[in-house]
Amino acid sequence: MSPTTALTYALPHRLLSSMARSLAYSDDPRVSRWLIDTVTRKFNVNLDEAANPDPRSYATFNQFFTRALKPGARVADADPRSLVMPADGRISQLGKIEAGRIFQAKGQSFTAAELLGSDEDAKPYNDGLYATVYLSPRDYHRVHMPWTGTLRETVHVPGRLFSVGPAAVNGVPRLFARNERLVCHFDTSFGPMVSVMVGALLVSGVETVWSGEEIPAYGDRITRKDYRGQGIQLERFAEMARFNYGSTVIVLLPPGVAEFAPQLGAESSVQLGQALAKLR
Repeated sequence: MSPTTALTYALPHRLLSSMARSLAYSDDPRVSRWLIDTVTRKFNVNLDEAANPDPRSYATFNQFFTRALKPGARVADADPRSLVMPADGRISQLGKIEAGRIFQAKGQSFTAAELLGSDEDAKPYNDGLYATVYLSPRDYHRVHMPWTGTLRETVHVPGRLFSVGPAAVNGVPRLFARNERLVCHFDTSFGPMVSVMVGALLVSGVETVWSGEEIPAYGDRITRKDYRGQGIQLERFAEMARFNYGSTVIVLLPPGVAEFAPQLGAESSVQLGQALAKLR
């Protein structure tokens, strides 16, 4: 474990994230412009793809960071059987859920039940598939639907806010099952599907298109919201949620319904809308 990663165990995660949030939402132009200029320069952000490419027109850093893309900047894979990539970023890992466990990095794994906050919720995904997509600060930070689904339930699972950068993923055991997260359960034409929005250090804001801000408020216990019967259906490739900075989304699929696109593997750079998997 690197010294920096080891230090994060002692840091006041929520306090730091709250302070970062205050800066991100500040409408003081000196603050917002400094943050926007720093991130754009350091991470080589491509503003040509943005619906609003003028960095000076964003009132806050958060408005800039959750910016929309111009029409046509991303398109859904043309094969109607393809589940599409939920976000821009990089594949951290993807593969089969084996003996109920999800591979994190060399020597590290966690269970689907730990990730979802429930043994019962994890059962449909035994021997299924998982894909973990890391969004870096330069990426588009809205998360979209891999497949058309009807929202059944969300589960807010409290936890820490470790960094989700490569060093932390390699060094912090069960990282994604320890960080605060929002688990979104959908019913689809092939069965259940889960998208998990994982928070991170300085990245603790999660909003959904159906209810707005979910994190913060930070949780001290698991909180469930039942959406059955409310008819909240989101189409394949439609926006689902967004991160107020960057983090990780994990998609779980039940066994036997799909196979991953053959070109994908750990460390693959990916874009929203490209083929994630194909229905069998």
